Amino acid sequence: MTIFEAMEQRHSVRAYDETRPIPAEIRTKLAVLCDEVNREGDLHLQLVFDEPEAFSGTMAHYGKFSGVKNYIAVIGKSGAHLDERAGYAGEKLVLRAQQLGLNTCWVALTFKKVPSAYTLGPKETLVAVIALGYGKTQGSAHRSKPIESISDYQSGDPDWYARGLQAALLAPTAVNQQKFSFRRADNAVRVTAPLLAPFGKVDLGIVKLHFELGAGKDTFHWDA
Repeated sequence: MTIFEAMEQRHSVRAYDETRPIPAEIRTKLAVLCDEVNREGDLHLQLVFDEPEAFSGTMAHYGKFSGVKNYIAVIGKSGAHLDERAGYAGEKLVLRAQQLGLNTCWVALTFKKVPSAYTLGPKETLVAVIALGYGKTQGSAHRSKPIESISDYQSGDPDWYARGLQAALLAPTAVNQQKFSFRRADNAVRVTAPLLAPFGKVDLGIVKLHFELGAGKDTFHWDA
């Protein structure tokens, strides 16, 4: 499965088969990538396996989660850019999990914190968790906006820009609102989002990764 196929096939899944454990070889592959994204992003993401408590309470029921025994704790040191970096890094694991035949779902609120399941270092915070496992279904595709509604794209713009925007629209965002906007000047690209929106900065990191994967990192640069 290519990375673009993973983006297309990844859908948020809330109901998991709790009788089907994640095999050791897949856990190892995820752990290798987890270590890599932590080094790259100065983060502390952690894989949590066989821990059913986080999704056993009222909040999880409200969020329609069931059978969740595995998740990724998205953790890093508090700071102005933590949420964006966390979204970018966590989504790398999401897409890799999809390639490995797993399903996922970003979760911001509807779970219970289980401090014994992960380690919080000095000044670190838990940004979110990502449910992980074998879904009872593969989920459903979310409705996407046309690329013109989230960008300044016009007919005749470079193909890489269109590919990046299409990939960005496949990114998971809070309540699937897709509240982001792209602007391009030659090879410089800027993306903005209403950062006061719930999960807005995390969404921005996720969307940036998708755009990079669609457009190709060598074709453009971010206009900070």
